[in-house]
Amino acid sequence: MSRTLFWSLFAAALVAGLALRLAFADARPMHHDEANQAIRFGLLLETGTYRYDPIDHHGPTLYYLTLPIAWLRGQHTLASLDERTLRLLPALFGAATILLCALLAGGLGRGAAAASALLVAISPAFTYYSRFYIQESAFVFFALAFLVAAGRYTTRPRAATAAWAGGFAGLAYATKETSVIVFAAVAAAAVFARVVAIDVKSAARAGAEQGAGRADRLAHGCIALAAAGAVALVFYSSFFTNFSGLPESIRAFSIYASRGVDAGQHDEPWYYYLRLLAWSFSGGLLWTEALVLVLSVGGVVFAFRSRSFWPMFVAVYSIVAAGIFSALRYKTPWNLLPFYIGFVLMAGFGAGQLGRAMELGRAATLAAWRVAMARRGLFAVVLVAGAFHLTLESWRASIVYPADPRNPYVYAQTSPDFLRLVKRVSDLAAVEPAGGNVFVKVVAGPYEQWPLPWYLRRMKRVGYWPRASDAGALDAAPVIVASAENAGAIERTLGEGYVSEFYGLRPGVLLTLFIERDLWERFLAARRTPGAAP
Repeated sequence: MSRTLFWSLFAAALVAGLALRLAFADARPMHHDEANQAIRFGLLLETGTYRYDPIDHHGPTLYYLTLPIAWLRGQHTLASLDERTLRLLPALFGAATILLCALLAGGLGRGAAAASALLVAISPAFTYYSRFYIQESAFVFFALAFLVAAGRYTTRPRAATAAWAGGFAGLAYATKETSVIVFAAVAAAAVFARVVAIDVKSAARAGAEQGAGRADRLAHGCIALAAAGAVALVFYSSFFTNFSGLPESIRAFSIYASRGVDAGQHDEPWYYYLRLLAWSFSGGLLWTEALVLVLSVGGVVFAFRSRSFWPMFVAVYSIVAAGIFSALRYKTPWNLLPFYIGFVLMAGFGAGQLGRAMELGRAATLAAWRVAMARRGLFAVVLVAGAFHLTLESWRASIVYPADPRNPYVYAQTSPDFLRLVKRVSDLAAVEPAGGNVFVKVVAGPYEQWPLPWYLRRMKRVGYWPRASDAGALDAAPVIVASAENAGAIERTLGEGYVSEFYGLRPGVLLTLFIERDLWERFLAARRTPGAAP
């Protein structure tokens, strides 16, 4: 493949990837995980204060790296933030991951690197979660960057390469503590590929690894650890203001280990990720990334047949990482991304190898040449049709059905019906003399409260209580939002003085909105008055 064609394909992949990640960025309601992260970032934005919390929030890079985006958009308070600002960071990391595939052109081939970039750009899984304000998009980028740096060090040990590998390892760890799974998979892949790969053995025999004896490797290991530790310390210590953050991240291992092996609401069978990617048919909608899976199987076969370091390195990483993540009982769909990036690279390698195998050479007869042409044409048609299907599926998943339970990438997603509740509360506040100072009580457990704190962030008097018995005088608030387990007790307490409405928060979760009757009547009167509040 020529250099011009190579970079043209990368440019096309980047344009497609950005379009799929940035279009209608605020169309989907905020997931409760996103809202939780957004509130924490808002605190950092307003006060400059961040303190690592090892329970449910992962590492701090997401928050600190969002700061420049908010500043550039002129947003300096939680109230001024919007979904586009927050979701721009994961979208940019998703696009950067596309470009990162170019670094593998030397090891996997230009065709494989270009095909991988295109598949990352249009994969529904990568596209969908690159539109979420969670750590995954940045984590995949840092994990892939670490994999590339580790592979380069294995083939040509240098102090500078060790430092780069350590730096990216530190960034991956400062993004998600579970990056230790990626580190283990990369280490296993590097050892295996170095021992088995013919090209690395030949290079070693030829003396290409000058200055890389045992003492040098020990020094390089210290450099890598120092770089990783320094980067992790900077972020976990909140830039040297909270030195307990890094030790707390290490203690968090026990939390995530127990979740990984214990049964719970996220307990899924070992084949959960494979099933999600391979086939889903619900309510007349078909979803599949089978093209990537099939090509990746071919890529793994070609990799082991080649006995070449880079294909084997990526193949073993993909297999080991997928095995570890699949063995853990705790599963959420976005957790497939760290190993799925390896599958995508193998799919690109498989496509490149198949394309090379079908290159037209000198055929013995005209009939043989025509058969080769037809086979090559059919392969091209399959790839183009498959790419079109993945692009269409990404558009459906991210734009058309972003919160639809029939979408397999949707997981505990906030329902669009919830936005009706938010609008109702906003409209009720508009007819109150106090306006934004209207008192709203939210009586629900932590799981049912989110993402209300994000959507009510501009209101000045909102309180949150887990139980009705903790909320004090309920009739002191003209607006009350209650979870199903609290609604009955609240209704009995309020009696006829309030009217109620029901809204869906997420599948199987219902919220009740209680509205003081006087406020309700003023609201209805305002709706009947032309030019008045809604």
